Amino acid sequence: MPTGWPVFWRVLAVMVACVLSVQMLNGLLLLVFRPPEPPIFTVQQVATAMIRPGDARTPFRVVVNAPPPTQEADPRATRLARTIAVAIGASADDVRVRLGRPPFPFRFVPRQRVDRRPPPGARTDLLIGDFRVSRREGDGSWTSFAPKENALASWRWSGLLGLLVALAAVVPFAVLLARWVARPITLFAAAAERLGRNPDMLPLKVDGPPEIADAAAAFNEMQQRLARYVEHRTMMLGAIAHDLRTPLMRLSIGLETLPESVRAGCEHNLAEMQDMLVAATAYVRDVTQTATRRRLDLRSIAESVVDTHADLGEQVSIEPGPPLVLEGDPGRLKSAIDNLIDNAVRYGASARVSLTTRDDTAILEVRDAGEGIAPDQLVRVFEPFYRIENSRNRATGGTGLGLSSARGVARTHGGDVTLENQSSGGVCARLTLPI
Repeated sequence: MPTGWPVFWRVLAVMVACVLSVQMLNGLLLLVFRPPEPPIFTVQQVATAMIRPGDARTPFRVVVNAPPPTQEADPRATRLARTIAVAIGASADDVRVRLGRPPFPFRFVPRQRVDRRPPPGARTDLLIGDFRVSRREGDGSWTSFAPKENALASWRWSGLLGLLVALAAVVPFAVLLARWVARPITLFAAAAERLGRNPDMLPLKVDGPPEIADAAAAFNEMQQRLARYVEHRTMMLGAIAHDLRTPLMRLSIGLETLPESVRAGCEHNLAEMQDMLVAATAYVRDVTQTATRRRLDLRSIAESVVDTHADLGEQVSIEPGPPLVLEGDPGRLKSAIDNLIDNAVRYGASARVSLTTRDDTAILEVRDAGEGIAPDQLVRVFEPFYRIENSRNRATGGTGLGLSSARGVARTHGGDVTLENQSSGGVCARLTLPI
């Protein structure tokens, strides 16, 4: 099938091919598995067999002491019963006939139309197909006679086998159709998942049916627009932070002429503003720089960050464990872990790091021993430049960008950073990353 065909025509072609295949198989079944001719017996043959039930050549199955039959309200069955009774010299009440079901096409026809009287001259003394004739013996028991051969039963099994073959022939068409319909959805779902992990992923290949190619082109355009939006926003923030350095420098020079009592407070505020500008510039650089993805050991990175903080005399520890290998940017992940540990040490006096895995997710937790965070603040602390006034001490410093930066790094890797209060006190910062 040409690759340039639209999905509509592809599906239509598969459906038409499927219907044609089924019809061809049905025609083949009618030629190969022709219905057999039902056995036909005359009343005389039935009467002879009933008179000599022990004859080995009889074409009937004889059942002695059979259950008492019920006479059908079929006029033809009643006439045949009377005819057979006369032929064997028995009473009409001692012979009963049960005719087989009508052929399939006539099963849904009203009974009065099927059982109407035959036209003049037609043979009415014939028993066809599956029937049963019962005779009452002298002791009151019943003996039944029915044809031995039942060719229709084997034909029905052959027909069922043919239908199974037809079903097996249809399955490949159904599988092909399902794959054609589901494949584009699967590809777009995988592309969206990769875009969440890595915004710098390669664009989708624009090929296939026109509908799929148009959707892939739209997806690539969306990816480019998102990248331009994020780049514009972060570059604007970086430009503002850079341009503010000059007036701040002028203010710091002008403070030299102020009295000592006023100058001390102003210098403190200027230093805090400069720290915020440096942090904002670093944040923009971390967000906008191109990621370098490779296989790495997350535990080794965490241990190196813990060792750096421990060398500074801070109370930081990490629980031992096996390596935890995943794909990511080592520089960004190291910066994110450093921000989480620094946040725990700055506001919670200590940091205890642990790494675990759950399903296909790596989990890094940093626990501190602080006072915790109000539940309504657990989400707001991730806003840039937001700092808690009550539960966190402002005198300890900080710009309010550490958690924002850590969450941004985690989300560019397809993960996230969340905070929750521990029942024993303190806060647990949880970094999750896909393996």
